[in-house]
Amino acid sequence: MFVQILRQRGVEPDAVRDVDAAWAAFGEFLQIEVEGIERPENDGDGFIAEWGRCDWNDDQPSLSFGRLLAVTDAGNQDDPDRQPEYWKVELQLIFADDPAWADVDSLGPQDTGFHYAEIGSPKLTELAEIRRFVESYPQLADMWRAEPTRSDLTLERAG
Repeated sequence: MFVQILRQRGVEPDAVRDVDAAWAAFGEFLQIEVEGIERPENDGDGFIAEWGRCDWNDDQPSLSFGRLLAVTDAGNQDDPDRQPEYWKVELQLIFADDPAWADVDSLGPQDTGFHYAEIGSPKLTELAEIRRFVESYPQLADMWRAEPTRSDLTLERAG
């Protein structure tokens, strides 16, 4: 669904050029109900924004948006100790080095933490709060307004 939403906005998942358009598509994706997951009060459907330099992207500056889902319909349904499987849909945006965000790793926390609000206005409110948080750091705000050199959308089992 995320790929479809990105493309409806004229954004290719492997060639994102506009961070705002990708963020808007991510916000729309977060409003889609997913069956077979834990309820929000049980941390079943969360999202996070992350940034920094990682060895898996050649230590290039990156910004990513991720949705974490706790899938309850997986595994042995009769096992009383069964735990949900966690899956993460993540759009990672990679940037060229730039003096404006050269010290992005020095900002302290490298993410916003997970947010688990209900779909609808509570989730929209949290999205707006994260956007304001990003704008409070000049390095992140500059990166947000830059054009990524590449991007990647993945679905992976988390943890």
